[in-house]
Amino acid sequence: MATAELPRVMIAGLAGDSGKTLVSLGLTRFLKNAGRRVAAFKKGPDFIDAAWLHAASGAPAHNLDTFLMSEEAIRKSIGEVSGRADLAVMEGNRGLFDGFDALGSHSSAELAKLTGTPVLLVVDATKVTRTVAALVLGCQKLDPDLPLAGVILNRVGTRRQEKVIREAVQTTSGLPVVGVIPRLTAEHLPSRHLGLVTAMEHPQVTESL
Repeated sequence: MATAELPRVMIAGLAGDSGKTLVSLGLTRFLKNAGRRVAAFKKGPDFIDAAWLHAASGAPAHNLDTFLMSEEAIRKSIGEVSGRADLAVMEGNRGLFDGFDALGSHSSAELAKLTGTPVLLVVDATKVTRTVAALVLGCQKLDPDLPLAGVILNRVGTRRQEKVIREAVQTTSGLPVVGVIPRLTAEHLPSRHLGLVTAMEHPQVTESL
């Protein structure tokens, strides 16, 4: 079944702990609150993030993985929800190009290309400005076939920092900065050795979302 029928976006990052889950959950819950039916997907066999996406969307989340699933199975999984969803949010894992080997096989980037899903890249802006543009440009140059559509800045400290990064990214790469998240004082999604604290164990799931 073709996957092009379901509008979708992948939220990816340069590394773990860049803010992918924060953005994926926030975007999913925002769309749900706006009355949209959101199908949520998590790249890789990650049950913790998938459970959080379930809590945010109000519907079961699905896992997608090119190592464990055939291309046909991935397309079928996306196609099966297209009739009962308005759009899909896919959360990548690890860094955008991190995969099974040095070529990045089975990475989030490969899943995005396989499914034709535009990628929004979440970048941790802690203590950097124009270097963000170099990182984004590097992603473009490393794989020109990747449908990289925009950038979301996370952990931004000041309005001036935001302005400088926006201008640098857009001038250098041509990509828009579509969102900015300030440094948050509260830890809404606490982590431990296996990843996030599960939604089942979190004391304030609704408030955090």
